[in-house]
Amino acid sequence: MKKTAIISLSLVLTLSLLSACGVKSPEPSSSSVSAAPQASATLTPSPAAIASQSGAIQKTPSPPDNSGTKSNTEPPGTKDSVQVVAKPESITVLVNKQFALPQNYEPTDLVYPDVPFVFKEKIEKRKMRKEAAKALEDLFAAASKASVPLSGVSAYRSYATQKALFESYVAKDGLEKARTYSAVPGTSEHATGLAIDVTGIDGKCPATNCFAGTKEAVWLEKHAPEFGFIIRYPKGKEATTGYQYEPWHIRYIGTKIAKEISESGSTLEKYLNAIPVSK
Repeated sequence: MKKTAIISLSLVLTLSLLSACGVKSPEPSSSSVSAAPQASATLTPSPAAIASQSGAIQKTPSPPDNSGTKSNTEPPGTKDSVQVVAKPESITVLVNKQFALPQNYEPTDLVYPDVPFVFKEKIEKRKMRKEAAKALEDLFAAASKASVPLSGVSAYRSYATQKALFESYVAKDGLEKARTYSAVPGTSEHATGLAIDVTGIDGKCPATNCFAGTKEAVWLEKHAPEFGFIIRYPKGKEATTGYQYEPWHIRYIGTKIAKEISESGSTLEKYLNAIPVSK
């Protein structure tokens, strides 16, 4: 018998004996096996939604541009996968539970709008980006002329401020409840410098449900788009925006887009062809 045949026969006998003794053949190493894809905790963003982060409004799908985004980051307090936006300084930037700002982002053109607030101090939450601040001044002037004067409650918030606020809500109501009305740090529109909570000049119902239905809320919903603002979290759109109805939270987006969104009764997510935030 040839030497090679003898060696082959010996290997077969050895493997048979090992099997008979209950010894399993070696498993392939994990490095040589591709892991099965895991289901994401959120819906996958559409191509148009990802493309919109560059600041270009695209109302028809186009190939995604991922060069300026980072995937699967996990802000504190949630297991949801999010995309970090490529151009946080864009006036059209989409920030929600699926799209986050860079943790170290701070607008470079923050100013104090010349409008009344429910407090007197010149502090962080009184600031807005320059373009939005000017639009807010025009909005407040028109509201006063219409005998529904407004006051600001809270505008810009840094990452650190939002983190402290969100953690206080979690301690009070639990994570699941807190996420229906407060944003995980990094995913708050307030950090863009383009959003503000408002109320009546009397300071009643500041960022609370009792603001709904007031003459100020009714006027704001009708006329805010004329100045480039939208009611960011409209009633009945909770599954799309991810947040409860907030008639006091307005977001500057520019007059053209604000009017289109308002006239269609839609949301910023829908306008940008972003996949809805279901919770």
